[in-house]
Amino acid sequence: MKNMGNLPKTNDSSPHSEKESVQQFWDSAPCGTRDVTIDPGTLQYYEAIAENRYKLEYFIPDYACFDGWQYKKVLEVGCGAGSDLLRFAQGGANVTGIDLSPHSAGLTLSRLRLYNCIGTIGNADAENLPFKNDTFDLVYSWGVLHHTPDTERAINEILRVLKPGGRICIMLYHRHSLVAFQLYAAYGLLAFKPFHSLKYILAHYHESPGTKAYTVGEIKKMFDRFANLNIKVQLTPYDLRYQKNKYFPHWIGKLVPQNLGFFIIIRGQKG
Repeated sequence: MKNMGNLPKTNDSSPHSEKESVQQFWDSAPCGTRDVTIDPGTLQYYEAIAENRYKLEYFIPDYACFDGWQYKKVLEVGCGAGSDLLRFAQGGANVTGIDLSPHSAGLTLSRLRLYNCIGTIGNADAENLPFKNDTFDLVYSWGVLHHTPDTERAINEILRVLKPGGRICIMLYHRHSLVAFQLYAAYGLLAFKPFHSLKYILAHYHESPGTKAYTVGEIKKMFDRFANLNIKVQLTPYDLRYQKNKYFPHWIGKLVPQNLGFFIIIRGQKG
């Protein structure tokens, strides 16, 4: 695995900075691996991760267009266990993946090798991308940038490393979603802490420490330097979850306003 840059030092005097806590969280269980009990590193292990991912987030291929980047340079910021990056590689893209978690980056590298795919994988920080300006045709990041402390800095870094005319496909969490309201009910109302904000609850009780979620208006502002911006709220099975790993059927989603979805998908390009 190629090392593409050390993580930046912080001025945090606490034993572990927020970013280190995020890294440790995802090192302990890279995205998509928490409920997979098959031996890590095997073909069956990676197939189980992919099956779970695309069963729940069945809309990913439509947004990512995995087969539409042949011979193009694609960077995934936050590659996790490598499910999406593998699909880009199999579609003929020249792929690069980085992750704050060394464990995640290692899984992605071994996955590409297992499937006889080529790519450059490294442990690096989204807020300090170790690449030259104007390098990539596509920067893809699915459910990652809301975990880094300075999300806007990471967005600026993505803009920097994109080629002129290069495109983005980025997913961030939506604050005014059914998932967020479920968390508020559990950790606010039922915990007799009704004055805790959605921001507070998401930061303390959903995934890694400091997790953020945004309104559509906030996202428009953060991505205002991109041209041809397209922002869509996507209802997810997580919005229709009634207990752990149990979800209402898809048709129920047709009865729910789409603007209550947990995912916001942002597409655009560098002018």
